[in-house]
Amino acid sequence: MNITNNIAAFNVWKNYNQNVNGLRESMGKLSSGSRINNAGDDASGLAMSERMRAQIRNTAAAASNVENKLNYLQTADAWMQKIQDMLGRMGELSVMANDGTKSDTDRASLQQEFAQMQDEIARITTGADAAGKFNGIALFQGTSITQQVGADGGQIFTSAGIDLTTANADDLGNGVTWGDLIDTNLGSGAIDISLQANAAIAVGEVQLGVDYISSQRANLGAEMQRMEQTLQGLQNYKENIASAESRIRDVDVAKETTEMTKYQILQQVGTAMLAQANQLPSQVMQLFG
Repeated sequence: MNITNNIAAFNVWKNYNQNVNGLRESMGKLSSGSRINNAGDDASGLAMSERMRAQIRNTAAAASNVENKLNYLQTADAWMQKIQDMLGRMGELSVMANDGTKSDTDRASLQQEFAQMQDEIARITTGADAAGKFNGIALFQGTSITQQVGADGGQIFTSAGIDLTTANADDLGNGVTWGDLIDTNLGSGAIDISLQANAAIAVGEVQLGVDYISSQRANLGAEMQRMEQTLQGLQNYKENIASAESRIRDVDVAKETTEMTKYQILQQVGTAMLAQANQLPSQVMQLFG
């Protein structure tokens, strides 16, 4: 027996400190909801978790980009619907003007509305002050849109621009261009219904314009479908990777509560054993009688 070094007390104290540290860690995990609060808890798990968290944030940002593109396309489609409505009216006016019972004065009145429809389409599509815009970007002046649509570098998508300006020389058929159809100071190439002969020709030309816008809207609709699929894919990816990150990072409450209870009991027992160990040196006095 000795009184200089109480080995039993030192051993109890070591175990007691370990149990206190274990209790502290369990309480920290439970209070934070995270199994990994510092690199020492799980170095490799922390690295994987942080990489996944970066992917989650990037995916959310990419999804926001795609949603913006969908809004852009929906805005363009709404304007194109109005353009088709006006072309429909121009077709009506052309048919009405191709009527031998009407006078030149009647056709002049019809021509005035016909020209107003042309001017309105041009106002929507053409010039720096064009009405057809999204967030300041002209919708119908051939502007292509490039966007990041994924979490990693290089995952981009570029869409072709839509050109519906008066300068558009796309041939609609019969030698008529889109620009011819909507521009009213074209001179000899002007499309008008002021004369019955011109109105007869305009009926077919306007129909070509309707078909042209329909084809443009079909392309737009296909791109909208693609963006919808892209968005759903990003949302699914984000959900799956968030679930994987959660399994790495989040605390198992049931398991950790059991650990905390164990350390609480061991701490209480350790306190009692430390008191007992501290009493051992006093037994030396019994040797003195």
